[in-house]
This record gives sequence, structure tokens and C-alpha cells, in this order.
Amino acid sequence: MKQFFFMILMLFAWDGYGQNYQAGLRLGDPYGISAKTDLNENYAAEVIIGRGSPNSSQYYRRTFDQNKPFSSAIYDGQQVSGALSLQARLAYQESINNEFGITEGNLKGYAGLGVQLRNVAVSYFYHTPNPEEQSSGRVAERSDIDLGPEGFFGAAYLFADFPVEAFAEMGLLMELMNRLGHLKVQGAVGARYRF
Repeated sequence: MKQFFFMILMLFAWDGYGQNYQAGLRLGDPYGISAKTDLNENYAAEVIIGRGSPNSSQYYRRTFDQNKPFSSAIYDGQQVSGALSLQARLAYQESINNEFGITEGNLKGYAGLGVQLRNVAVSYFYHTPNPEEQSSGRVAERSDIDLGPEGFFGAAYLFADFPVEAFAEMGLLMELMNRLGHLKVQGAVGARYRF
């Protein structure tokens, strides 16, 4: 959490260098609120706060099997809630108007790196063949924390007539915490108001 607040402070420290600020909504994985500032003509910093999608049932089953509440516990299923996601990113962006013959507005291609933290509350349901263990309950409550680097690329179009930028992007998150090396594909569309 300290690293996240440090990244926010860094974003505001660049305040004097940024030309434009943007704030808006992001729909996809994760979805939430996006705040972005241009550091110069080619670099931008972004912070995203929102909710991410849960992982697959197989992911949670493997996680349960690696850390069972009892050695004889047998996985029955899970319920996932509260998938909070925090991201801090730095992107290289460049106008690609000439490549597509665009004369109004500004189409930029971008790519970058960032760090993402996800926290998901998971209720694991299980049973055991041992009657003594059965009395302890059949639900294990856990917090699934994923932390890792992400790479992303996309395109953003700034309209000529009003200060709105629409964007679409794809990315890849690699977990370093919880499930080392697990890869998660992410994508989103959205719009930000430029002020």
C-alpha cells in the first residue's frame, strides 16, 4: 500500500511538467476510475482505482488445494467478492494521425508498463470425510492478494471539438505474489475528460 501512495505522490510531483489532466471511466478488466496526466509530449502517467474480475474456478481450486484448512479437506467450490484493483502506470504515446490519414482530432498509439495490486475476498466451500474436522465448519474465508507487473498497449482518440479522449487497450498481468508466474489477460475501453 505504501508503494501505491508513493506512486500517487510521484504523479503529483510531476505536476509542474504535465500539460494536461484527464479523468474518466474505464470499462473492462479492471473497471473503475482512471486519472491520467501527460508528463510531456510522449510520456503519460496514470492511476486506476476500481474492481477487477475474479480468476477462473480452476485457479481458485488449485489455490485451495495448495493450502487446505485440513489435509483431508475436499474442495466443493468458492464464492468471490470485493475484487479491489489499484494500478499505477507509465506509458509512451505517439500520434498516429498520418498513418491513418486523420485530419481532425488526435489519434495516439501507446504502450507501457505498470504495477497492479488486486485484493479479492474468497469463501472456499469444502467437506471432509473425517467427522471430527467436520464440526469445525465447511467454509474457509481468505483474502486473495495478487501483485505484479503489467504490460499494456492501446490507442486513444482526442476529439477536436470537445475535450474528451476515448481509448481501447489490452494488457497482460503477471502475478508475483500469491501465484508466481500466473498470467492474466486484461482489456478495457473507456473515456476521459481532459482539463
